[in-house]
Parts: sequence; structure tokens; C-alpha cells
Amino acid sequence: MRVGLFGGSFNPAHEGHAHVAETAMHRLKLDKVIWLVSPQNPLKSSHETRPLAERMAGVRRWARGGGMIVSDAETRLGSQYTIDTLRVLRARYPGVKFVWIMGADSLATFHRWRGWTQIMREVPVAVISRPWAALKARTSPAARRFAHARWPSSAAAILADATAPAWVYLTGPLNFASSTALRGRQTKG
Repeated sequence: MRVGLFGGSFNPAHEGHAHVAETAMHRLKLDKVIWLVSPQNPLKSSHETRPLAERMAGVRRWARGGGMIVSDAETRLGSQYTIDTLRVLRARYPGVKFVWIMGADSLATFHRWRGWTQIMREVPVAVISRPWAALKARTSPAARRFAHARWPSSAAAILADATAPAWVYLTGPLNFASSTALRGRQTKG
């Protein structure tokens, strides 16, 4: 089984997140995409993070279609960091081929994540293009450090079969929805 793991705070979830998940599902030929709703992003203020139940409900509205699963696994595992979650999931499900999914905006700051180099060595990673993030993502410390492990987008369908480190940057139609912009509108409105 080929499973994409799409983690985030989804604060709030929006059509851009759905676009990333759906793009990954199709281009990577995944059987499932699990949206891992983080209890609290360690790089963001807890003051602006909505309650988990509210964010889970928001994700359920966007995670539509066969193979999309919404999970609070990180909360249940007591995991705050992606690297810890990946290690637990890989140990529990050794026959599953996992791929970490992220938007290009996340790759741009990936070097700030705890254990980011270990994440790259733990599972293949798929980066989906996001507006305004392409240059920052492609020149980010993570992209430079793992340039040798970047696969061409034409090989995306077999990325799940790769031995990490392996990653791909997928371009295509862009979706301009943004959690930051949505939060800003809600604050003003």
C-alpha cells in the first residue's frame, strides 16, 4: 500500500490544502492520503491556533473523495514532531510505503523543523508547488542540502517505491488559498 502523509495545523483548512492532497494522490499514484492534523505546530503561536476539533472538522470538509483520511494520530500518539510520528507509523506499519507530502511553502522553512534531515532520510518527500513559494522552496536549505536526492517530476509515480532520501517537486496549476490570508480576513471581519 502506498500512503501519503500530509501533516499540518490546517488553521484553517482550505481549498489549497485540498489541491496539494489531490495533486499528490494523483501524481504519486497513492492509495490513500492521510491528513495528519497537528495538535499544535511547534513553530507557530498557540494563541492563533484554533481548537483541534474545529480544525479537524474543517479538514473533513476539504478531504473529500476516495482515499482521503483525516486523522488526529499525532494527538493520540502524543507526538508533537513529524520525525517522531513518522518513526512510530513506520514501525507499526512496516509494509506500507509512506511518502511525506508538503506544500512548497513548507519546504521553504523545512530546515526549521526538528529532525528535518532525518525526515528526508526516513521517507520519500513530495513537494507540491504553491503560489509565491517556488523560488524560496527551490533555494531553501533543505532543497540545497538534498539536491542530490531530487527526482524529476516525471518519476513522481514511483516515488513511493524509492529509498529515502528521495524527493520530488511537482508543479502544475496553482491554488492561491492561504490559511494566513483566511485568518486575516476573519480577524478583520
